[in-house]
Amino acid sequence: MKHANTKLILASNSPRRREILTRFGYEFDIVKSYYKEDYFETFSYENIKKNSLGKALEAAQRISYNAVIIGADTMVILDSVCLLNKPRNFNEAVFMLKRLSGKTHAVVTSISLVQSNSLKNTTQYTKTFVTFRELSQEEIVNYINTKNPLDKAGSYGIQDFLDENTYKNPPDKSFISEIKGDYYNVVGFSPYVFKSMLAHFQKALL
Repeated sequence: MKHANTKLILASNSPRRREILTRFGYEFDIVKSYYKEDYFETFSYENIKKNSLGKALEAAQRISYNAVIIGADTMVILDSVCLLNKPRNFNEAVFMLKRLSGKTHAVVTSISLVQSNSLKNTTQYTKTFVTFRELSQEEIVNYINTKNPLDKAGSYGIQDFLDENTYKNPPDKSFISEIKGDYYNVVGFSPYVFKSMLAHFQKALL
């Protein structure tokens, strides 16, 4: 299914977000955002919005034609407020996965839409709960060495373990034992939330 009319710009180099938009039938261009993300130690909706909206606004101000720019940011939250950002090295990745082992954490993704001509904008959040089974040191080290998840918040990519067909009944070897909420929100962002947001945003701009 192709979605027409609105010119869409993805202000991200994330291959996962590109794949989601493409899979769900959107045509879009990519304009890399040079917004410098803030890294926080604790979670708040104001903080995650600052990053997603900042990315979209920075790209929007360099676009000379009318378009809707998409900015997104994902945060992994453990114990309500503690943030697990992208690991800076192997040891941090091991530390993060050890902390996630046997626990439930939340993945929150903020999506911001900005109209380039007016800079009018809107932001919405989606939260998914992910439970890890108990992990051994050997499993953690092998995963990091083979998948190299240093570019991912929380030091893991859900698509390394599950897809849209298996997430409701994870296999025994998966690090993840249960997901409550939107699977795609953990991958990159929810196409269902995006579709609703875009429809309401377009209507508000008329």
